[in-house]
Amino acid sequence: MYDKRWTVAAAAAAALALSACAPGGGGGESAENSEGPIKIGIIADLTGATGDVGTPYNEGMLGYIDWLNADGGIDGREIDATSKDYAYDVPTAERLYKEYINEGAVAIQGWGTGDSEALMNKVAADELPFMSASYAEVLTDPAEAPYNFVVAPTYSDQMRVGLNWIAEDAGGPAEVAMFHNDSPFGLAPLEDGQNWISEQGLDLNMEAYPMPAGSANYVGLLSQAKQQGAKYIVIQNVSSPAAQVAQDIEAQGLDMKIVCLNWCADEQFIDTAGEAAEGHTLVQPIAPITADLPGHESIQEYLQGKGSSLEDEGLHYAQGWYTMHVMAEGIRAAMENDPNITGPAIKEALETMGPIDTGGVIGEGEVEFSADSHRGTTGSGIYIAEGGVMKPLETGVTPE
Repeated sequence: MYDKRWTVAAAAAAALALSACAPGGGGGESAENSEGPIKIGIIADLTGATGDVGTPYNEGMLGYIDWLNADGGIDGREIDATSKDYAYDVPTAERLYKEYINEGAVAIQGWGTGDSEALMNKVAADELPFMSASYAEVLTDPAEAPYNFVVAPTYSDQMRVGLNWIAEDAGGPAEVAMFHNDSPFGLAPLEDGQNWISEQGLDLNMEAYPMPAGSANYVGLLSQAKQQGAKYIVIQNVSSPAAQVAQDIEAQGLDMKIVCLNWCADEQFIDTAGEAAEGHTLVQPIAPITADLPGHESIQEYLQGKGSSLEDEGLHYAQGWYTMHVMAEGIRAAMENDPNITGPAIKEALETMGPIDTGGVIGEGEVEFSADSHRGTTGSGIYIAEGGVMKPLETGVTPE
């Protein structure tokens, strides 16, 4: 199993190393949390069904930790993060979560919707703040998920933005096919999207089609969508299968527009699909490097020191970087009140500390939670694939 631990002496340059972790209490209540490294557990998909986007996201989180620790960590205390690959397998995620609890983690970074929802009640009982790459709407409700925090617009908000765009683009009645990962992640925005069509009186009809994992092509699904009369294909999946859909549309000569949501709305989709990506629409709350925002500067500087760049790594690297940044700022705010870091203290800090600046990279630029909502922001960008890059059509678009 893939396993990374990042530990860095506060006065030295950051380095990748394996380190032993002493057992600690759930919720980070061990007395040793008042000094020494701050332990965080990371559940990553590097080799599973969503590993194509999970890998750069994970590298972005680890890059942020490396960068932060090299600058002295959080008030002189380094982050000691253990990252392990769960290969998109929920039971493995549950096992890793237990490991991290036993090692004294004060917070967890997860990945998928299935595992985030499966762990939702456990993290609440253990009082352990949990962020992940899942933007399922249920995770934003403190009444249902009091220790989950969602940094970006939910899949449902992205779906609402996408459906509004389709209704405007169509200018009349339109059939919409939703191609989705055959998982809780794929299904997360479906019901809310159908409700939105009804609530807003949009002249749209949307039918859902699960995308079989490992398919060589999606010609069969496109044939079904064609029979439906669909002119628009909303894709709730990752980059590689979405790129295959674009290539299949071109090869079949179909008059269809793709509207990708977060996990396929990226440079990887464009690069993999090639010319077949041209003209398709991308709903993406994480600003790509072509936006050239202040929040990209520290990432670029760090990556250039490693012989790379954000152009090489892509927007999901920045997504992971700033998700870890939000968590680190919550921990920093908690430490201002009490150096003995606990899960409840981090939760309270995140709910009361005010906006966390992401330099424009996430949503409308800032992430802010409250005791009533753990939805960090609602604004997404709408881009078009043009000339091999993501070109903005609108920014900061919220469901209205």
